[in-house]
Parts: sequence; structure tokens; C-alpha cells
Amino acid sequence: MLKIAYHPIYKHSLPEGHRFPMLKYELLPKQLLHEGTCTLENFFEPEIPNDKYIVAVHDPEYFYDLLNIKIPSREARKIGFPLTEDLVERERMIADGTMKGCLYALENGIAMNIAGGTHHAYSDHGEAFCMLNDQAIGARYLQAKSLAKKILIVDLDVHQGNGTAEIFQNDASVFTFSMHGASNYPFKKEQSDLDIALPKDTGDRDYLSLLKETLPKLISKEKPDFIFYLCGVDVIASDKLGTLGLSIKGCKERDAFVLETCNRLQIPVQCSMGGGYSPDIKTIVDAHANTFRLAQEIYF
Repeated sequence: MLKIAYHPIYKHSLPEGHRFPMLKYELLPKQLLHEGTCTLENFFEPEIPNDKYIVAVHDPEYFYDLLNIKIPSREARKIGFPLTEDLVERERMIADGTMKGCLYALENGIAMNIAGGTHHAYSDHGEAFCMLNDQAIGARYLQAKSLAKKILIVDLDVHQGNGTAEIFQNDASVFTFSMHGASNYPFKKEQSDLDIALPKDTGDRDYLSLLKETLPKLISKEKPDFIFYLCGVDVIASDKLGTLGLSIKGCKERDAFVLETCNRLQIPVQCSMGGGYSPDIKTIVDAHANTFRLAQEIYF
């Protein structure tokens, strides 16, 4: 059975007019239930995790400053959310959803998190709506429990996974692959193990051709025994914070190729949703929902 991490805390209250579409975290599970893609049995609620798994990735001083809402104001502004205890609790629970999702992926081949993909969180600071790097925490969790030896992070959000690249920059056991818009944030990129920076308005054909050429070779070379997939839908042409030109159909085909590849090669995969900022919330929800529809179709 497909297991999906979700908790009502994912939809955090923000000041009116804030550009981050928190509403999607409420609408997406409702849509999946309404259309019959999922039942309530598919969902599980994450909890507050053991802090030891978080400080295995994040600098303890930074983490405890987060817990006590003592982040310096200049650093807090980079995060982009008003810092509150509820917000930090939300981030910890998202990380737990990804960690528990790792175990479900090992059991069922795949698991999903309605939120997550917080790849701009560095080891010692947060930025761009990211405070704790859920998939990096998941990777360290698997390693701590001796459940994976070689991990591949496939980051197909429109923005480079700069925090993830920094966290694993000297770690050969985790390979970071980011395919993103060249002219997108972050404007100062970190160095992933493999970065593919795409020109503005790259569309379905060129994007998918490059992905289909790259991913199988990468898996063959690195031989991962676990994959994290960051499936941001901000690659769509209508996205307010993106520069690429994919259609919703092309984004769905991207997801289908990644999931079919993982399934065919029998490599467990944990999926976190990442970004999506199209003006119409229906576009965001539909594009995200496609990933869950495909997971059910391909695996179950």
C-alpha cells in the first residue's frame, strides 16, 4: 500500500498576501481522497522525531536556536517565514514524515510526503522557505540504522538543491543530482555531485530527453540502494518563481519516468513534493496530484 506522510500542521498560517501557497497542503490530500486515488488508510501522521537524527545533519547550535526562536533577524529574513514555535514544530514533523517514509519505501518500494523537499536548508542555516533539510535527514537516518549504503538524491525542483549539495559535499556515500533552471534562485549555486543547469524556457522535449539520457546512466554508475526524489512542480511554464517551460503533461511524464525507473530497478524511493508557485492553486494541486496518481498506477 502507498503510504503518505501528512499532518494538518503542514498548512501553517501565514500573513495575508504571503507568496508561499500553504493552501496546497490542505487541498492536495482532499483532492486525492475526493477522486479516489487514495483512502484515509494511505495516510499516516508524522510526529516530533528524536532530535539526534536532526543534529546528525544540522549544526546543533543552529538547531537549538531554531527551537528557541533565537535565529538572528538577518538570517530569519532569509527563511522567508515569520518564525514561530508552531512553524519549527511543523518542520520537525515534515522531517519525521520523510524518515518514516524511508521505512515504508523499503517495505513497499515507494513512499510519499505531502510536504518536504526543503533542499535550501544548509547544515547551519535556513533560507527560501526551508529550515530543516528533510531528505538529508532521511538519508542520515537510513545510514544510522544501516538500511542503506549508497544513496542518490534526485532533485528535479526548478531551483538548485544548494543546501543538500553543501550538506553532502564531502560525502561519497550520498550522490546529489540537481537538474534546475540556470537563471533561477539560488543565484550563487553550490556544487552538487552532478548539476545540470537548464536555459530559460526549456520545454518538455528537451527536458525529458536530457533526463532520460542522464538518470539511467547515473544509476548504473553509482549503484544506489535508495533514492530520494524531490519532485517540485515549479518546472511548469506558469510558475511564478520558475524559469522553465514544461507543461503539466510534461511534468507528469517526468515523474512517470523517474518512478518507472526506480520500480523497474527495484530501488526504494521516497518522494517529497518540493515547490510549486503557479498563480492558479488548481494547477499546483493537479500537478502534485499527478505524482501520487502515478505512484498508485506504477507500484500498486
